Amino acid sequence: MSVVEVEQRDRVAILTLNDPDRRNALNAEIVDGIGALVVTGAPPAFCAGADLGDLATAGADQLVAIYEGFLRIARSTLPTVAAVNGAAVGAGMNLALACDVRIAAESARFDARFLDLGIHPGGGHTWMLRNAVGPQVAAAVVLFGEVLDGRAAERTGLAWSCVPPGELLPVAIAFAAGAASKPAPLVAAAKETLRDMAGVDRHDDAVARELGTQVWSIQQGWLEPR
Repeated sequence: MSVVEVEQRDRVAILTLNDPDRRNALNAEIVDGIGALVVTGAPPAFCAGADLGDLATAGADQLVAIYEGFLRIARSTLPTVAAVNGAAVGAGMNLALACDVRIAAESARFDARFLDLGIHPGGGHTWMLRNAVGPQVAAAVVLFGEVLDGRAAERTGLAWSCVPPGELLPVAIAFAAGAASKPAPLVAAAKETLRDMAGVDRHDDAVARELGTQVWSIQQGWLEPR
């Protein structure tokens, strides 16, 4: 059985990790015709993170190889949804954070655990987490070891919503379909703009950043009067 399975439902691809106790390269090729990606794990875990044996002897090159699994998701031009069904630990939490939106089951557990293991967070964990939930929640999770279940993740903004476990995948697929139904180049451009806005401090600069791309979109003929 493959450690990574890809299933397509209309224009949504579902990527399922089937070996959550070990790192996954996430090297599945996403075919043309996909408009959004849902990432989930085979029960009972979402992703338990990197293999501790690998971490014990890892240098910089080995760590970067481990990071590549979730960095590919972070770099994707597709809208990405993490359907977090169980434990998302360490690098597994990074995988969830690398997605644009997280939908959590009530059974989800977001557990940084880096300091508990005696290692510093890596892979951009602190940056992604602080951007997602702000400095106080990030400190509670990273420094104080707070573990957030699905409801706590929803309450703190780490997850967009929390649903019963049996509803998780259908809800995530339906949510992803909202992005997949739109022109793919337009969605990719809007996602790039959202990323760029992290470095924009002034409204006027935001207007200038959007202007050229909005003109380009109008020229594509996608505009539909409502």
